[in-house]
Amino acid sequence: MTVDFISLAVITLAAFLCPLFAAAIPGKPISETVFLLIVGMVCGPHVLGLVTLSDSVDLLSELGLAFLFLLAGYEIDPKSIIGPDGKRGLATWCISILAAFGVVMLWPAFSVNHIDGIAVAIALTTTAIGTLLPILEEREILPTRIGQAVVAYGTWGELAPVLAMTLLLSTRAEWRTILVLVVFLALAVLVAVVPKRARDAGGRVFRFVQNNAETNSQMLVRTVTMLLVGLTALAEIFDLDIVLGAFAAGFILRYVIPEGSEAMEGKLRAIGYGFFIPLFFIVSGAKIDVTAIVANPVLLVVFIGLLLVVRALPIYLSLTTSATTRDMDVNEKLTIALYCTTALPLIVAVTTVAVNAEAMTQATSSVLVAAGGITVLIMPLLASLTFRAANADLTEAAREIKKDPHRTAQILRQHRKLGQQRHQAAKRAKTEDKQHGAVPGLTQEESLTLEVNESGKRKEHAKRPVRHRGKAKTKR
Repeated sequence: MTVDFISLAVITLAAFLCPLFAAAIPGKPISETVFLLIVGMVCGPHVLGLVTLSDSVDLLSELGLAFLFLLAGYEIDPKSIIGPDGKRGLATWCISILAAFGVVMLWPAFSVNHIDGIAVAIALTTTAIGTLLPILEEREILPTRIGQAVVAYGTWGELAPVLAMTLLLSTRAEWRTILVLVVFLALAVLVAVVPKRARDAGGRVFRFVQNNAETNSQMLVRTVTMLLVGLTALAEIFDLDIVLGAFAAGFILRYVIPEGSEAMEGKLRAIGYGFFIPLFFIVSGAKIDVTAIVANPVLLVVFIGLLLVVRALPIYLSLTTSATTRDMDVNEKLTIALYCTTALPLIVAVTTVAVNAEAMTQATSSVLVAAGGITVLIMPLLASLTFRAANADLTEAAREIKKDPHRTAQILRQHRKLGQQRHQAAKRAKTEDKQHGAVPGLTQEESLTLEVNESGKRKEHAKRPVRHRGKAKTKR
């Protein structure tokens, strides 16, 4: 018990320091999650040994994983799954999983007929949407067109691998696994329908929960916690991964409260991101064996490279061929593809299943988890660079940066803003050309530049104080 409390003390200290480390770097290019993983690895049993991976710490880490997927499931809009972009997201994931199995078939280190090869194939198709959502919110990208595309493709990059884990990594017979999954989903639907009916009917229990949401009872938080722990326990009883139960809890919560609740969301974020979720990432980092990475760096590099081929490339091609996104420029598509290649929590879950089944060594798992951790570092970082460059006049920007390299970020921001104005002006010009015809004697580029300039003049004129015409009245 003493060892557990010492480990928790180290973990909470690390969780306190990591945001300070992330904020100390100008522009916060490195996510806080990366520091959590690094500090966990350094404090773990393979380096300093300050954190002991006991059963108690592992249980709290599992709860952190559950909270992460609960919030991810709750924040996912159903339209992002069943809408046009969502359908393309599912189709793209299917292409990714086929490509992943093809890669594993050619990979001598793994076998596509065994759990280790199946686990690697699933890991290559994952997107850490639960990890990405806070990053997208922090960078104010989530409400944008790029952010919505990341959610549409990334949702299936997290939901589909969870279902694939359940079906393909089970030690039961295939028909039994499908039967168990159907029974679990039926119970989850029942759990969703009962509180929804109770809410619509204004039942006594629901009114009590609502009226005592802000009292010492905190009934709303207790209800959500009961839902989360109950469904994860049910998943454990059915020998399913707890990620499935946590995801189901998030979807149910969104179904019961479709309009959302700021008070409830604030409390859940406080519980999750205040303690459990950083604990999960720190413990995940503590499980990484540094010596295994040093002994097999090729696996690390190859896995990250294959993530780009198996996950990023199909998404980029899908964005290029889709009628709703083909008008995006190269940098915007690259931004979405790179964000969707961020993968960690499910890599931890998949490799844990393979290790527990004694189909994968802990050393191999450490390398794959480390690769997932590196994607959390480099993919959002690269995506931020392509996002800044999106719609920018790179030739003119390069000239200005060459003259004054200290203003690189500001120059890219200015050119990106100008590019967005031109993009909006192009859409308006197409509509106006159909109605009034193009301005004679001007090229398309000149017309767009003229419209952007005129738009800027109109905005500047709107800011000036209004002066009334007429003679000024004089006092007699």
